[in-house]
Amino acid sequence: MEKYFFFDRGILQPQATANFSIRAAKGVKDTVHNPMFREDFFSDPARKWEPRYDNGYPNVIYDPREKIYRLYYTLFTKDPDSEKNPLEARPGKQYTPRGDRITSTAYAESKDGIHWEKPSLGLVEFEGSKDNNILMMYAHGTGVMLDEQELDPAKRYKLMTRVDYPGVPGFMAVSFSPDGIHWQELTRWPNHNPQADSHNFVFRDHTDGKFKLITRIWKNGLRVSAMCESSDFINWSEPVEVLRGRGYENQVYSMPVFRCGKLFLGLASVFHEGDMDAENFDCVDLELTLATDVRTFDFVAPDDPLIPRGAGRYPNGAYDCGCIYAAVPVEVEGTTYIYYMGGNGQHTNFRETSFCRASFRKDKWAYLGLKDRERTAQVMTSQFHFYGEQFELLAELENEADLQGGLFENYRDEQPMEGYGFEDASIEKTEDGYYRIRFAKPLLALDRKNPSIVIRSKGDSKLFAMRGDLIIATGRYN
Repeated sequence: MEKYFFFDRGILQPQATANFSIRAAKGVKDTVHNPMFREDFFSDPARKWEPRYDNGYPNVIYDPREKIYRLYYTLFTKDPDSEKNPLEARPGKQYTPRGDRITSTAYAESKDGIHWEKPSLGLVEFEGSKDNNILMMYAHGTGVMLDEQELDPAKRYKLMTRVDYPGVPGFMAVSFSPDGIHWQELTRWPNHNPQADSHNFVFRDHTDGKFKLITRIWKNGLRVSAMCESSDFINWSEPVEVLRGRGYENQVYSMPVFRCGKLFLGLASVFHEGDMDAENFDCVDLELTLATDVRTFDFVAPDDPLIPRGAGRYPNGAYDCGCIYAAVPVEVEGTTYIYYMGGNGQHTNFRETSFCRASFRKDKWAYLGLKDRERTAQVMTSQFHFYGEQFELLAELENEADLQGGLFENYRDEQPMEGYGFEDASIEKTEDGYYRIRFAKPLLALDRKNPSIVIRSKGDSKLFAMRGDLIIATGRYN
């Protein structure tokens, strides 16, 4: 069974599409458990190594062997301006980032994905004690992956980071671990040294088996996402740009990437700089991006956040009213969760950051929605080849009568193919929210013809995806 998403412009025929626009679905925040934890510098007992999470750059991994959720996050273990200003003293002051700040990587874990512990790892000495959850010091924007294809058990977990000692030029380095906690000594990149002062997200690309790094570089004074690749996780290529924002006001700060069907999807944290009068100035929104390969990403629904920031402003606003930085999704029993670090203030000012999550229904990342509910909308796809009888649409409808489907030989035709018209289609809802479409004639009777699919809807309809015994015949995947 194949699956295609309606927010993928590569399957659409724009010459025959009207009254639809692509919109981001909205994650449902876990209002019962959010925030799951916060910076503990001022808690009792105090964790003095947690004065500021800043962006956090979370990496959430479910280890099926150990049946545990693991979280790796970046924080400042030393940040003088945060340490000397208690929470009640921060409003009205301007945060000052100092050159002697120390970035580190910390670890937390959970059995249920809700209740998280910061275990005493006994690995790194901080102020004379190893009773802390620090994984490694001087590590900036650390990315961690669980590599289930790795044959060497000592390299099951892989780590990428930028080593930053105060006052010294930083460098890229990697490490390996059998259990995600005990790591080998860092190995410095032998070639190249990108700025990479952001989330250094790593994964294995199933299309070519290579490891990919999504990081950040600067071009013409702007932050852009870039990609490096490696066959051995040690020797990496020079970074190449894969996604650029929309001017100073919408720069890409970081972008974890995950596979979704035939697509790569990215969770881009978009930084709003360049206009102090803008309502979202100095804030960070989470937007969805897509690509058919990791070399060229594009925004799915620009200026339409996937997880909207909370209401208000620092210091009285919601825990995530200022900035959002996400981890890639984790799926649990049909529900998809995105864990994220949410900050309650502007990017360059005082803010307290919390670890949170939001949920999505399976396959519902973005959709085609009607621009004008009073008019019928139509979308036509590229040409598809049917090799069986199963054909289903994932949609949300006010009324099942609001959805119609037909097959056309090409986009210039005014009438559908005989036996495959709107009046020839019966629609039945399945248990998982898809609508099964059957025509008067069998799909296999199309033989060598590759029709375009036309969907018509009205009201408050949302079209997310389609699946079945079909494969694209013309379009971007060829």
